[in-house]
Amino acid sequence: MCPAITANDFPEIRWLGNWIWVPEEPILPSGGFAGPIDFQAKESHGLFRKTVRLNHKLERVPTRITADARYALYINGEEIGRGPIRSQFRRLHYDMYDLAPYLQPGENVIAVYVKYYGREKAFWTPATPNRTLGKTGVMVFESDLSEQGWLVSDSSWKAQKATAWDHESADERDLTAEGVPLEIFDARRFPFGWKEVGFDDSAWGQGQVIYAMMSGLYRSQPPTHPYGPLYPRPIGQLSGELRRPAVIETEIISDLVVKAGHSPMERVDQAQDAARAGRPQKQALPVSCQVPDAGAVWVKMDMGRIVSGFVQFTLQCASGTELDFSYTEEPIRQGSHFGRMRAGTRYTARGENDEFGLFDTIGFRYATILIHGGAGSVVLRDFWVREFQHPWKETASFACSDPEVERIFAAGLRTVQLCSSDAFVDCPTREQRAWTGDGVVHQMVHLAANRDWRLAKRYVELGNSPRNDGILPMFTVSILEMMGSFTLPDWSLHWLHGVYNWYRYSGDHQAILTWLPSAARVLRWYEPYQTSAGILKDVAEWNLVDWSSVSTTDTSSLLTAEWARGLHEFAEMAAWLGESSSRDWAERLYQRARAGFEVFWDEKRGSYIDHVVEGRPQPEMSQIAGALAIVSGLAPKERWARIIETITDAKRLVVRSWAGGGQSEEKFEKQQRGIYEIDWDVENEIVISEPFMGYVVHDAVALAGKADLLPGMYQRWSEFLTSGYDTIGENWGTGTHAHGWSCTPTRDMLIYTLGVSPAEPGFKRAHIAPRLGTLAWARGAVPTPFGMISIDIKDDILTIVSPLPFDLDLPGQPLISLPAGNHIIQRSR
Repeated sequence: MCPAITANDFPEIRWLGNWIWVPEEPILPSGGFAGPIDFQAKESHGLFRKTVRLNHKLERVPTRITADARYALYINGEEIGRGPIRSQFRRLHYDMYDLAPYLQPGENVIAVYVKYYGREKAFWTPATPNRTLGKTGVMVFESDLSEQGWLVSDSSWKAQKATAWDHESADERDLTAEGVPLEIFDARRFPFGWKEVGFDDSAWGQGQVIYAMMSGLYRSQPPTHPYGPLYPRPIGQLSGELRRPAVIETEIISDLVVKAGHSPMERVDQAQDAARAGRPQKQALPVSCQVPDAGAVWVKMDMGRIVSGFVQFTLQCASGTELDFSYTEEPIRQGSHFGRMRAGTRYTARGENDEFGLFDTIGFRYATILIHGGAGSVVLRDFWVREFQHPWKETASFACSDPEVERIFAAGLRTVQLCSSDAFVDCPTREQRAWTGDGVVHQMVHLAANRDWRLAKRYVELGNSPRNDGILPMFTVSILEMMGSFTLPDWSLHWLHGVYNWYRYSGDHQAILTWLPSAARVLRWYEPYQTSAGILKDVAEWNLVDWSSVSTTDTSSLLTAEWARGLHEFAEMAAWLGESSSRDWAERLYQRARAGFEVFWDEKRGSYIDHVVEGRPQPEMSQIAGALAIVSGLAPKERWARIIETITDAKRLVVRSWAGGGQSEEKFEKQQRGIYEIDWDVENEIVISEPFMGYVVHDAVALAGKADLLPGMYQRWSEFLTSGYDTIGENWGTGTHAHGWSCTPTRDMLIYTLGVSPAEPGFKRAHIAPRLGTLAWARGAVPTPFGMISIDIKDDILTIVSPLPFDLDLPGQPLISLPAGNHIIQRSR
């Protein structure tokens, strides 16, 4: 087997390949030192071909490529890979491949499709250009063909701007949904077979070499402004299974006037109430139907679960037939789209060789298709989704006496997998954004359940993009990040917890040393808000904490405790690195917060209130306030048991969200304006955490020695597993059906129920503390850097197979240190 391709296979620093773009869009130098960002730039598509003849089969062909914005690489018509991964444009990454398995003796064609989005998407922002480079799409390629020399991107490549995509169909979509690209494609205007050997590209132009031009620099080879040095891809190649519809129904609409210019989703919406001819007909692939002269065919496909990836289909129909797709998580319906996903596709058929695949991933369960524009026979030969997620290796397993708990575990895994692409995204459907705080739950599930930790580390790297005052963006790779706009400050504290998680699991000295200055700046950002009493007051910007109705106005226990947890974790990491002055600084601030935190204690109710206003304690009490008091260590340990009893008392808990139970646009706007309408018994009831901050609540329960309560608490997540959904949703009763931040129980079944976690940084020793609670038995396997730890607990017999030494922590028994190996232990209840 040939050695893997690495950065050492390529020239040091400067590339041999040149930045190139299509000839139809000549790049002319702007005036001054640099050009401005065009926030209204249009999408553009470039096709590139290079024919190469080989004398013999090559054993190894190191190749690297990147593009702005995204590329797909093909060899002789076969897709090899896509990229680059999402990143800030000044930290652009490249991908490496070995093309040897795909190149044959004789004639070969290397083809590259490049898509330039123009305007911001959920995963991409335009670069700040110099006088030439960064204004539009570009790509760079280089490949070592052994004795035949280096094949590089230059003006010898054939290139053409593709005009099959239309970008003028507007749609009234909210800000978040606009991040998911809309594809409107006319196959009649696209060169079929352009990726293949033998395609006639004689009418194509030549690749346009783009030189970076600014202040004396004029170079076409990376590294150049605005993209910087270019970094090798730090995560795995994405892939996934093929998913086809579980149920297909068709209906005939006899009379329908389809409005020109509207988006695919709007066209589908307009057809919902049109009169149908007959009843819906169940079908299976291939789907055959007759489009009426003045009507349309309505096709509803249920994938049977949330899927995410590239939609692909093949069909047979007349040229000019249009298919408008609307992708949704739930069956399509009339009404407000607030808080719901809204994405679509339009495909205009060429009349032959009609096969199409979306370039951008979409997550959905239901695809509704309106077929119109060409009377006659239409055959949808096939329809599938090629899922596209980060790899999982040596995935954890969990089984127990309660099938419902097992379902919740599997649903959490599936959800986090769907939300693990080139970054941890909030959801694969509505937004696909990499929120800096949300991803901490994804990270913890990966660290507990997936031996491949590359994306868990990438989460911290991507978020390490501080504003000029030190705080982090609420989501990365966005215009808000570029402009240093407003943020969710406490999302930076969740990111800091992600740094701490990486320290505990990996023991990665260099990474923690790199990230600790940013962590310190996050903590220092809060320092001006610390009162003389030591607690935080009037913290600026959007202090969300959670979608539950928590109160942070004026002097906040929640923000103080979140900050204190960060100070405490920072101090531990600084001490581990030998940074004693940094440790001492954090500990001083922490002790001041601890001294002042007593003002929030409610002795009568047995937990901490949310806030104090103008010096007066307010009655609002959330589950999160008590939990944060424990995980931060601000609450004295002698109170922990009472706090847990209070905040887990089902008779006192109430579900409330400032955004409204149905994600009301009106209530959301009120929350944004600081209007909080209390509609619960604030003196006696406690607002339960939404699923996201459930991770803090569960951590507090376990820290307080009450992990046996958790199997019963997992049951609440069953509400998401109805109507065929096998993923975990965003909030109680509302939001998307697949939200990674809600998957705490999957982590907890491994680290608290089976009880496996690191005892020392880097998993040099494991800590095993099984707590079954209401479960009669449980078993599973948990990945570590040294192999799987297997746990089996049944009839008071605990069987452990561990490849590393561990400390065994059983209730009512002293801690036992055991070596690696197989152990059978009698446990007492």
